[in-house]
Amino acid sequence: MRIVIAGGHGQIALRLERLLAARGDEAAGIIRKPEQADELRRLGAEPVVLDLESASVEEVAARLEGADAVVFAAGAGPNSGVERKETVDKGAAVTFADAAVRAGVRRFVIVSSMGADAAHEGDEVFDVYLRAKGEADAYVRGLDALDWTILRPGRLTDDAGTGLVRLEAHTGPGPVPRDDVAAVLAELVDTPATAGLTLELISGTAPASVAVKSVAGN
Repeated sequence: MRIVIAGGHGQIALRLERLLAARGDEAAGIIRKPEQADELRRLGAEPVVLDLESASVEEVAARLEGADAVVFAAGAGPNSGVERKETVDKGAAVTFADAAVRAGVRRFVIVSSMGADAAHEGDEVFDVYLRAKGEADAYVRGLDALDWTILRPGRLTDDAGTGLVRLEAHTGPGPVPRDDVAAVLAELVDTPATAGLTLELISGTAPASVAVKSVAGN
């Protein structure tokens, strides 16, 4: 499979690219900075330099041609302000989704956030973030041309992954290592039977592959 990942130099994306390359998939990561390219190559991934904040749908679609699946794992980052929550967490996600439709890529996985809600109230930066992620999720859900899955991890940690997770429509809050988020994403892109699901993810007791097959069968 060829899988293109938005936010290709992010902490989850780098882990995902390594996993995909190791299992023989063709991984490509969209990055803003050319100097990040070598790190992706070392992982076995193809770097694609493009700024999703300013790129047009047509420009992004050109990079997605020939992909079997795409993953939106971009984010403005914890130190960014309100404006970039709108332009990256929402705006870039919408552009990426529209580009996938234009490029004819049906399989679409988006990394959201637990608590994301288009109707979330409040003016603090984290409130704006949750609202932006919720609005992006709602937009993706409205695109019939995509076989979408929305993944909402709990509190992300840099702990070593255990490979054991809890993946359900509603898990409640909890931590999850970025390693394990990447492992679940690798399973999701290869499991189109999870299309149409919004899933929460925290650490648990089920191997990632088993957890994904379980929700796919529901």
